[in-house]
Amino acid sequence: MKVWIEGRVVDGSEARVPVLDHGLLYGDGVFEGMRIYGRRVFRLDAHLQRFAISAKALALELPGGVGAAREIVLDTARAFDADEAYVRLLLTRGDGPLGIDPSHCSKPRLICIVDRIAVYPDDKRSAGLDLLTSSWRRPPADVLDPRVKSLNYLNNVLAKLDAKQRGGDEALLLNAAGAIAETSVANLFAVRDGDLLTPPSTDGALEGITRATVLEIAASLGIPARVQSLGRFDLFAADEVFLTGSGAGLVPIRSLDGRSIGAGGPGPVYEKIRSVFLETAAGRGTPF
Repeated sequence: MKVWIEGRVVDGSEARVPVLDHGLLYGDGVFEGMRIYGRRVFRLDAHLQRFAISAKALALELPGGVGAAREIVLDTARAFDADEAYVRLLLTRGDGPLGIDPSHCSKPRLICIVDRIAVYPDDKRSAGLDLLTSSWRRPPADVLDPRVKSLNYLNNVLAKLDAKQRGGDEALLLNAAGAIAETSVANLFAVRDGDLLTPPSTDGALEGITRATVLEIAASLGIPARVQSLGRFDLFAADEVFLTGSGAGLVPIRSLDGRSIGAGGPGPVYEKIRSVFLETAAGRGTPF
């Protein structure tokens, strides 16, 4: 692991964050997860744009702006020196006294981590994940807007824990109205009657970069795709379901709450989209 912190890149074992950092104390900050494919940071500019907007939404100043963050990501990726890797860029409110008042934090802290990641085991990625509906619901946008990729991930953590304790691989998160938001770590797609469907951000889904890329690939392949509200019934009726995310990649779902989805594994639409994604990912990245 390589970490950019306090103006330089260090080994992961040397990186330290003060105990009074408000990102640690209160989850006060934002982050981006990015992938390196073929020694290129996948869709770096799109990630940085979302990062900057998330920071603005929380009234967080991005030190040096997007340009500085871009160079930090590339410098850290260069230090890690791998063809494939995962990048985590974080911005916290910085150090401040105990108490949630953010006005006492004078200097935001920018951190970049580059390492390898394995969200799911290889056998599960091949055969498909077992998805369980979580009892934890996605907060509405007037509580915590899903378009802000904040450090407050307790909702996701509890949903993931719930699924794992019940023998599942991943948690399906619903909103207060019972519509599907996403999973604990990824966006969700369903294929039904040849159409590719994914929930909107208004239902609690992150506006994912990989999600957007899959929609673009579907259009290039002539696969009808649209963003619409989905319920659990739509997944039971689907021919295929799969997940997308920077950390997760593209992963098929084989069951929901103990019931098989479609043929119970990767489907033809998933395979077609995944093939194009893997062939073109490196070409859509920024070299370091």
